[in-house]
Amino acid sequence: MKKVFMKRLLRPICIIGFFLIATVTKSNAQSTKLINPILTGFYPDPSIVQVKNDYYLINSTFSYFPGIPVFHSRDLKNWKQIGNVINRTSQLDFMGERMTRGLFAPAIAYYNGTYYVTCTDIDHDGNFVVTAKNPAGPWSNPVRIPQVRGIDPSLFFDEDGKGFIVYNSDAPDNKPLYSGHRTIRMYEFDPVALKVIGEEKQLVNGGVDISKKPVWIEGPHIMKRNGWYYLYAAEGGTSVNHSEVVFRSKNVWGPFVPYENNPILTQRDLPADRKNPITSTGHAQFVDGPDGKTYAIFLAVRPYEGDFYNTGRETFIAPVEWKDQWPVINPDFKEVQYSYPVSIKEQKEKGTLPQSGNFSYTLTFEKELDPSLLFMRKPDSSAFSLSKEKGLSLKLKPETIMDFGSISFVGKRQQHLFNTIETKIDFVPADTNEIAGLTVFQSETNFYFVGKSIKYGKELVQLFKGIPGKKQMELLKEINLETKAPGLYLKIIAAGDTYGFHYSLDGKTWNLLKDKADAKFVSTKTAGGFVGCIYGMYATSSGKISDNTSSFIFLKYTGKDSTFKE
Repeated sequence: MKKVFMKRLLRPICIIGFFLIATVTKSNAQSTKLINPILTGFYPDPSIVQVKNDYYLINSTFSYFPGIPVFHSRDLKNWKQIGNVINRTSQLDFMGERMTRGLFAPAIAYYNGTYYVTCTDIDHDGNFVVTAKNPAGPWSNPVRIPQVRGIDPSLFFDEDGKGFIVYNSDAPDNKPLYSGHRTIRMYEFDPVALKVIGEEKQLVNGGVDISKKPVWIEGPHIMKRNGWYYLYAAEGGTSVNHSEVVFRSKNVWGPFVPYENNPILTQRDLPADRKNPITSTGHAQFVDGPDGKTYAIFLAVRPYEGDFYNTGRETFIAPVEWKDQWPVINPDFKEVQYSYPVSIKEQKEKGTLPQSGNFSYTLTFEKELDPSLLFMRKPDSSAFSLSKEKGLSLKLKPETIMDFGSISFVGKRQQHLFNTIETKIDFVPADTNEIAGLTVFQSETNFYFVGKSIKYGKELVQLFKGIPGKKQMELLKEINLETKAPGLYLKIIAAGDTYGFHYSLDGKTWNLLKDKADAKFVSTKTAGGFVGCIYGMYATSSGKISDNTSSFIFLKYTGKDSTFKE
């Protein structure tokens, strides 16, 4: 009788205890929003790897240096740049290359205590692999893989430890049936010797359905889930027809069967006049989130009109649903969303610049450069210095941003359609060929440049515009400065399809140099190539030797787009 009484007494206590545990568990499963893009600005071709509770993400950088940024996160929302894969000039040489060449589509993988990055140096070294024990670096010198002929190599490690390298390559027998006809091929790969093994095998010819002449099957990845090998890749080219498609097989060597409902991600069929469009989606990679659900990291763009955008191809995220053991990206919506509510506890990264949403920051240059700052091709250590008093000092070099060499240039990505970039420059020009200031740079021919110079003994502020097809600049406007003084403040305001250029002598009272300059001129669509706009602190002596130096005291960035809402 006593035992029965105790059981009846314990039952409500157990129920109450269960309720309390469930309540606590529910409260711990905090909800947050993943804000798109997760990396704003020119961060294309994302690749991601999960190692325990840590996520590491990398992007293409083309001919900018340092190359291939490495980001860390624990929640897929907050990202901190912890290093760069190519951070020594001895690793790779981009000299003589256009800024849109260089490094294409890196991929990151992890196996048995080692991190691997495969990539394509499009003009010189071809496909290569680098390794590191710590994703923050240092990374090894590149090891070339000459047998892998094509672009976009990525590694897959199977459960038995075997490695494979999969990539985009030529049409069969180098005889394309149509423009854009490509294949996906694979070798077995030795992760210790860093060499291919055996013979190459073709996995996909053309794309999902070669009778429809699919173009540019590229950016391939392989993953294994529930006994299936999934081969997924971009298809349709990197512009508005971009998409992601998937195949599967019970054997890593195939045959791979395409999903009947391909593509699993695209925005090409949506109305062109929709509000705040996200377009050109593709080049995806899957990863399991902290909540155990699958997510896709992929590239997309935010045009302000048609296919015109200046922020470059950016890194986005969307949930993945498995339907009949097939992955479908963004299953609940036709349009990729600017935010997704998720049951993931947010873990902010300390000591890093913001990467998504609306934000502002000010960079000073006392001890070291932020890892997100970029040089053109190769930094010249003798041409720049940092100090508390002078900030970033750039020596005036003969090379200009129209040249293919090492330029006195340090840049930061444009990360919003609507933003302001501001700097203070201390500079006393000695001759008419000397000028230093800020540039909005898209390519060697498509750029704006506002700077301080001198003419007829008078200091002035000038605005230039590149001339496509010529190694020349067009002078748009110049204004004599009222007084001779070293200091000058410069500001560029981006407003979607226009830029405004301003100057000030005291940093308080601003004067308009030119308003509503055409932003389409420096869009990716107009300039061509694969990069986005970079705001550059830049100094040149325009072909002549000079001992003069300009100093940039700070760089202040503020970006605010209406699409970013928490």
